[in-house]
Amino acid sequence: MRSQAKPSGADVSNLPCLIGCLIIAVAGGSWAGAAHAEDAASASAELTLRGAYLAKAADCGACHTAPHGKPFAGGLAISSPVGTIYSTNITPSAGYGIGRHTEAQFARAVRRGIRADGANLYPAMPYTSYSIFTDADVQALYAYFMHGTAAVDAPAPRTELPFPMNLRVSMIGWNLLFLDTTPFQPDPRQSQLWNRGRYLVTGAAHCSACHTPRGFLMQEKANRAFSGGQVGPWYAPNITSDVNSGIGSWSQDELVQYLRTGDAHHKAQAAGSMGEAVAHSFQYFTDADLEAVATYVRTVPAIHDPSDPRSRFSFGTASSDLGVLRGKYGVGTQKGDPTGAELFQGNCASCHAPLGQGSKDGYYPSLFSNSVLGSSNPNNLIAVILNGVDRTTRLGQAYMPGFAGGPNDLAALSDNEIVLLGNYLLEHYGRPGVAVTARQVAEVRRGGPSSSLVTLARAGVVAAMALVLIVLFLVVRRIKRSKPVS
Repeated sequence: MRSQAKPSGADVSNLPCLIGCLIIAVAGGSWAGAAHAEDAASASAELTLRGAYLAKAADCGACHTAPHGKPFAGGLAISSPVGTIYSTNITPSAGYGIGRHTEAQFARAVRRGIRADGANLYPAMPYTSYSIFTDADVQALYAYFMHGTAAVDAPAPRTELPFPMNLRVSMIGWNLLFLDTTPFQPDPRQSQLWNRGRYLVTGAAHCSACHTPRGFLMQEKANRAFSGGQVGPWYAPNITSDVNSGIGSWSQDELVQYLRTGDAHHKAQAAGSMGEAVAHSFQYFTDADLEAVATYVRTVPAIHDPSDPRSRFSFGTASSDLGVLRGKYGVGTQKGDPTGAELFQGNCASCHAPLGQGSKDGYYPSLFSNSVLGSSNPNNLIAVILNGVDRTTRLGQAYMPGFAGGPNDLAALSDNEIVLLGNYLLEHYGRPGVAVTARQVAEVRRGGPSSSLVTLARAGVVAAMALVLIVLFLVVRRIKRSKPVS
């Protein structure tokens, strides 16, 4: 039997099934697209969050935020031996910040010290340390500064260094000499924790930028790494593993506690630049990263100062001259500077206690067994008297008023009074043989030592110009002599 042919046209018997499949396909595609977008947003948020952590680890806010200024808007005056350098606006502002920077331009500034316009940054921005940042970490930082911070449409003050330091092109030669662009390589002989600590200490935390002495051209002396350096009015002490000169006597827990809170009981208290590093950076490190930093720092090769007979944390004993002051003659009313004992009792004893032992809870530290008074360099003693202490951590605020005569200072002590007070403290609670001089007080008060580099650089420029003129003169004279007489 011949089969009957089916009529032409579409078979609609399965149309409900087809429509259902189409709806499922469209819905599935929409769901997949939404899921992909959600995953991308989540990855972006995670990247930005990691960048925020790295920005704290690198302490970007401490330098790029001026007192009472908006975050990362720049304008902080940074005192350097060659002049004042102002930090720049690194918010995503298109007109005044880095809003138009590509990731490659951002990376070049962070790791090579070259701005988007091709000009060189001064190494007050520690790109010499940040040079080891991995591509992934630079990408995370870029994501944070572009998407995790608020734009501030305001210019930061321009840096105007004296000639010839204002010629940023000179930094090209400096970078050729002193910028190490070798990527970070983990040491396979060490643990993962140690390598993480080395990456943080030598990179983001840029510890060597402060704790390593500088050479004539303001470069870090690699052979003296972490053995101590001057930072403005403050002295960043030796943090190598040497027991006497460094922190080799510290335990792992003591170092972690110090980084987290700024206080190592009966050893040291963070102030100045280190106080800022604790308040703005180290206290936000994860426990694992703090352990890593401490693990690496405690293995830094020891550098010993032969003048250190014992640890700077072990000098001094409890002492008081209060009995003498309350004796038969008491405190005199004659004109002239008070004695060191009178200055101590009038300005220090109410917090640090009459014997210098500090408060029972440790909030006011002991003056003996204290690195400030046990150091061979008295600059930090002078700086803390002048500038005080002000750091805020998870433990609260640690505060000591200064005595330089500022608006928030307790009193205004003259240079000579600080000499008298400083030497009284050293004699009773500190290291024998160390003394404070009027010259040192004046230097610290004005912001730290200056450098002769500017003067010598100017002399070099003048000498070079003179040499060029002499050469031109000789060339012209020779040309004239060689012409035939007509």
